Amino acid sequence: MSQIPETANKGLENIIACTSEVSTIHDVTLLYRGYTIEDLVEHCCFEEVVYLLWSKKLPDAAELKSFREELARVARLPEPLVQILPSLAKCDAHAMAKLRTAVSYTGLLDPQAEDTSPEGIRSKALRLTGMIGPMVAALSRLEQGKPLNAGSGHSLAERFLTSILDEKPSQEAIDLFDTALILHADHELNASAFTARVVASTMSDYYSVISAAIGSLKGPLHGGANEQVMLMLDEIGSYDQVEAFIEDAVSAKKKVMGIGHRVYKNGDPRAKILKELSLKTCQKAGLEEYHRMLVQIQKQMELRKGLMPNVDFYSGLVYTALGLRPRDFTPIFAVSRISGWTAQVLEQYATNRIYRPRAFYTGPLGLQVES
Repeated sequence: MSQIPETANKGLENIIACTSEVSTIHDVTLLYRGYTIEDLVEHCCFEEVVYLLWSKKLPDAAELKSFREELARVARLPEPLVQILPSLAKCDAHAMAKLRTAVSYTGLLDPQAEDTSPEGIRSKALRLTGMIGPMVAALSRLEQGKPLNAGSGHSLAERFLTSILDEKPSQEAIDLFDTALILHADHELNASAFTARVVASTMSDYYSVISAAIGSLKGPLHGGANEQVMLMLDEIGSYDQVEAFIEDAVSAKKKVMGIGHRVYKNGDPRAKILKELSLKTCQKAGLEEYHRMLVQIQKQMELRKGLMPNVDFYSGLVYTALGLRPRDFTPIFAVSRISGWTAQVLEQYATNRIYRPRAFYTGPLGLQVES
């Protein structure tokens, strides 16, 4: 048997699986359709970024107004879904499993679910992008035994925070959350984007595509890492214990959640933005100690291992400072990332060829059944 290829069993590392115009990691930053995330965060809102990802251009004022109005109009959850949400909330299951089921059930309510035309996908994407925030908020509140809130506000970020929190969020909180949504919108051919494109390549329906992507995002090595970062901080306990924790982790070769990235070697630019923007909010929320702990963990891991934080490292603390539960962090990731998944699958459907890689066989040959 021939020698096993060096690329085998390395998670497709450095394998080019497709061409794409959606997003790319370039130099030391991330670009959506050619715009850096730094530029977009400074000058755009999340809805403008969604429009950019789907339409290949930023909207003018009239287009943005219309797009925002459409997203607000479709945000209301259909009554059959509202009826089953309490049962989903009572299940002893991961929050992403509940969201995955809610999205899949939404597909059952759409008589045009199998329409995979560009117009059909965009129509479903608009509806689901408007609805997924209210889904996450409703499941969260029902899990806590709280009545549902009707979200209100001019933006998707404001409607989400007003639907999930008990108190009206400040404009500063809304702006910070909007920034987090922008930073999480897309990220080249990551695990969930690749999952979405593989399912789309079979010409399956949009709801199946998004349900599969949610299943991929659920994993702690992908979207679930931000929740694990907050659990890690609780485990460490205080700033004084950080160095001992890192010493133990390095000695035992244990993964420090939110540290390291397969592609970024000089640090994740999204983490840098969140680190800088989160301090003031953390101070107001009484979480400055946690922020100091993360900064110290970052310093220690750079010093000892040459590893730098990824976006999950600071995003969990940002969400905690905004009053959100760790259990809801990964579903909140999906509230943003559905925009990127949609852009990826629109591109996949447009130039489709079903994904069919090969495996390098390492099992036995020539076996015979004994008579």
